[in-house]
Amino acid sequence: MMSKKKQTKKKQKPAGADNALPVGRMDITRSGMGFVIVEGMEQDILVRPNDFNTAMHGDRVRVQVMRSSGRGGGRLQGIVTEVVDRKQQLFMGKLELSKTFAFFIPESDKPMPDIYIPLEKLQGAANGARAVVKIIEWSNNKKPVGEVVELLEEQEPNDLAMKEIILENGFPMAFPEDVLEETARIPDTIDKKEIDRRKDVRKVLTFTIDPVDAKDFDDAISFRSVKGGYEIGVHIADVSHYVEQDTELDKEAYKRATSVYLPDRVNPMLPERISNELCSLRPHEDKLTFSAIFQMNARGDVKDFWLGRTVIHSDHRFTYEEVQEIIESEDGLYKEEILLLNKFAQRFRKQRFKKGAINFSSQEVRFKLDENRKPIGIMIKESKEAHQLIEEFMLLANRTVAEYVSKIEVNKKTLPFPYRVHDQPDEEKLTPFAAFARKFGHGFDTKSPERIAASFNQLLLDVKGKPEQHVLEQLGIRTMAKAVYTTKNIGHYGLGFEHYAHFTSPIRRYPDVLVHRVLQEVLDEKFLPDKKMEEKCKHCSERERAAMDAERASNKYKQVEYLMNFLGEEFDGVISGVSSFGFWVETVEHKCEGLVSIVSLSDYDDFRHVETDYMLAGRRSGRTFRMGDKVRIKVVAANLEKRQLDYEWVISTAIKEEGGTAAARKATTKKPDTKKSAAKKSKKKK
Repeated sequence: MMSKKKQTKKKQKPAGADNALPVGRMDITRSGMGFVIVEGMEQDILVRPNDFNTAMHGDRVRVQVMRSSGRGGGRLQGIVTEVVDRKQQLFMGKLELSKTFAFFIPESDKPMPDIYIPLEKLQGAANGARAVVKIIEWSNNKKPVGEVVELLEEQEPNDLAMKEIILENGFPMAFPEDVLEETARIPDTIDKKEIDRRKDVRKVLTFTIDPVDAKDFDDAISFRSVKGGYEIGVHIADVSHYVEQDTELDKEAYKRATSVYLPDRVNPMLPERISNELCSLRPHEDKLTFSAIFQMNARGDVKDFWLGRTVIHSDHRFTYEEVQEIIESEDGLYKEEILLLNKFAQRFRKQRFKKGAINFSSQEVRFKLDENRKPIGIMIKESKEAHQLIEEFMLLANRTVAEYVSKIEVNKKTLPFPYRVHDQPDEEKLTPFAAFARKFGHGFDTKSPERIAASFNQLLLDVKGKPEQHVLEQLGIRTMAKAVYTTKNIGHYGLGFEHYAHFTSPIRRYPDVLVHRVLQEVLDEKFLPDKKMEEKCKHCSERERAAMDAERASNKYKQVEYLMNFLGEEFDGVISGVSSFGFWVETVEHKCEGLVSIVSLSDYDDFRHVETDYMLAGRRSGRTFRMGDKVRIKVVAANLEKRQLDYEWVISTAIKEEGGTAAARKATTKKPDTKKSAAKKSKKKK
């Protein structure tokens, strides 16, 4: 029990009480202590469990700050005064029932209270049942009250794991009834008056290019020859026509802010009727779109453009594989149009890199699943010219819209607009990276942002196919800032664009819906500056990061689930990270990352971590494990609950490839068979 003396001490006058209270993200450690991380503040604010005021891990909270008078001398402490935004309201766990009430015990690695469930809110659940529970009421100093929203009995463990990942990152698994009812009321047919208000391009050749398993087609390309060149249209599903501002559907879309793509499912931003039916640009159907239509000459230079609402009629649905086949064989349906579009796209791409865009390549892992959604194979998705064709025209549309809106001023102020920005590399990260690159003979000029970009591109060309390629690519990406949404337009460094926004994927990204709305206001010359636009941008950036965390966690789970079938087997790998407690290895064949613990290396040598060289170095043998090194590993453990793989280094391969060290040879050399040796000597004498 806390003493009265301590209680008095906690209520001291907060520092800066006259200022607005800061808002930050609550981080609760496994020990139960909380820290509020406030953007722009150098020090996190310590919050003790009694001062959480119902805040949970990941929540955005308002905090009253005070300074500790303890030995720390200035350690910031605080009291949560308000939960501004809950990260998570749905939880998975087990129910414990009595005759008069029930408690729900959440399955969480972060400390949180049990949830009281009134018997009428149990949905018929039995004692010990696993369920999804929603918090419906929570007053400070009381237990949270919840209701069962779904029972999880007799479901596949991998299905439950994916649901848990979705929930722990703050995404709901189902749409509220009022949202579904509102969606159901939207008419199936397009009103003729609506068509008359739009540019009609239904007679122009139009097609979509998407992954083979795609269900929502939110972009299409149109093509026709005109006097002096070509007219090429980028047509985007007009989601803002169907999702009207401040409706329940709009509020739910904003709350989610993004679709979440897991290996075996999509958790969509919009109900299926919107994403897969009304707004999906399916072939041979009239669809409402928002378009950027470009007039180009024979070389592919943009001479003029038009922005506005349209109605289209897609003539064909292509997969990326089909378009790639047409590009490579120079034959197939609409081959002239596709080959010309590809020619222009490749030209745009070269121009981007010439002007400072950075050419980082990325490999995407895709899982082949059986009927129970268990992985039976892993494929590496490559970016080919078919993908680049769509990418370049989408980039052109995004950049054009952002540049057009950026010129608009209202009362001598720029219009609040959700730009997609990417800051210059962090100098603290860039300096050691440049020094590390020089050790491999790669010069790096850090005198200006332009020279940094040029150095990156030159380095990426020079390292191709070399042993250090993987390590320098990965470390180079880590020096980069994260792209975010904001009204403060600082440009997009990675793409080399002065103006950039997301316009082309409104089915799966809420910022694109915001862009469509602002663009229409500009076209109508009815400016309604949104004073909360920056707040909306921050929310969308946070939800995007949560979706990425969910996608990484689900990929990791599937990798562990897959490699469980290969315990004891050996694979080639590349060291993808190094720390004081071991090194991570990514298998070449599957791109599955696991840890080789330093404990497992202790029989061989005593290793120390050389942070500046991203390596472990043996004190006796001189053996090193550096990021980017090729190694042979054995899969020794696969923990699905922790989503963790454990590997062991296979010494013999290192000896074969490198000649080995004396210590390694000694560790692996077998003692001679004395009987065989004696027999050989006897044979020689005879």
